[in-house]
Amino acid sequence: MTSLLDQTALLDLAERLVAAARCAGADEADAIAVRSVSLAVELRDGAVEESERSESDDIGLRVLVGRKQAAVSTNDVKADGLDGLAERAVAMARAAPDDEFAGLADAKLLARTFPNLDLLDPDMPSVAALEARARRAEQTALAVPGVAKSGGASASAGIGGMVLATSHGFHGATIGSRHSVSMSAIAGSGTAMEQDYDYSSTLHAGDLESAEAIGRTAGERAVSRLNPRKVETRRVPVVFDARIAGSLIGHLASAANGNAIARKTSFLRDKLGERIFRPGVEVIDDPLRKRGLRSRPFDAEGVATRAMKLIEDGVLKSWLLDCATARELRLETTGHAHRGVSSVPSPGPSNLYLAAGAATPDELIADIKDGFFVTDLIGVGANLVTGDYSRGAAGFWIENGKRSYPVSEVTVAGHLSAMFSSLQPANDLTFRYATNAPTLRVEGLTVAGH
Repeated sequence: MTSLLDQTALLDLAERLVAAARCAGADEADAIAVRSVSLAVELRDGAVEESERSESDDIGLRVLVGRKQAAVSTNDVKADGLDGLAERAVAMARAAPDDEFAGLADAKLLARTFPNLDLLDPDMPSVAALEARARRAEQTALAVPGVAKSGGASASAGIGGMVLATSHGFHGATIGSRHSVSMSAIAGSGTAMEQDYDYSSTLHAGDLESAEAIGRTAGERAVSRLNPRKVETRRVPVVFDARIAGSLIGHLASAANGNAIARKTSFLRDKLGERIFRPGVEVIDDPLRKRGLRSRPFDAEGVATRAMKLIEDGVLKSWLLDCATARELRLETTGHAHRGVSSVPSPGPSNLYLAAGAATPDELIADIKDGFFVTDLIGVGANLVTGDYSRGAAGFWIENGKRSYPVSEVTVAGHLSAMFSSLQPANDLTFRYATNAPTLRVEGLTVAGH
């Protein structure tokens, strides 16, 4: 594989594939090429269980013949195979049904400038360095009093680049890195064991939380879950810990996805312009945040990206749209197209977050006499057609404004509309994941125990 950081040859390959598609009879075409290299080490009880290195080049071609479209992909990127790939794609498109909404992005929406988002840390650690990082996380976790054994530690690093070329003149390239460390710890013994974890994932190694901090947190979380109690079924305020609160915002993003709206499979389909959260609540998608895990200067159709308020002052302001869903809904794309090499574009979020509130987490629970503080969620459990919500959960019972004893094997249930309308954010927002939220309080959920 040629130099990973030099994407010139990869962009040239994409442009030649687009030209081959036009020669084969396509009216329009775009090509996306992805190059990546990654290293990963997993260990348990001090012994390396797996050490992996992977490298790949993949390229995908989308062609349009009239309103018919098809997508093909390959990892054979030799130049002499481009003509054959293009001919197959055009033949597939001609046999496909019409899609009146298919097409390339409007040229006026394409990115013309590419801001530096600081996505690349060019220094790849060695396998030995990754092993040492994972080992420090495990050793620190095992040193926490009450931790019985390791559930496994891992460390990884990688660099990946993507280029996009279209038949109407767009060509762009992005490249970024990723570093991570994780630890799973087990406390207790026999049938009274409890497990928990922590991890950190960043673009730059210098931003990564220390392996020792990850190991310590994983161990302390596992120990804190020992001797959980059952609770009687009741309706109470439920507080979602910041590490899992982003899942609620993920449900919002899925329900506000243009595909779901166009297909009328979202409980929010008639709510655009209405207040669905409390006044003051804001949910923002920012693909231009520096060092953001999903930052990008252009989307998978070449459209310039921009920060957007999905929720402003509690009001649902927009859908997440690519070009096809925007045409179907008679709107304009919001620059949220995603795409793999073997698929056509579809909308999705980038760096999505719910803005912080004013109260501290302790203040958020101070007036709760009887409630549930959730630290872990199990299963999917959200029906985005109806808005019904039900998930397995574990955490701590709240008594008189304080977290009390651990609780497990319960279900938290409600309706997303009611959950959104009562949701109150704390002030502890941090950007650790692709979708982030501070600690969140939701009123009147059913906690089903025994």
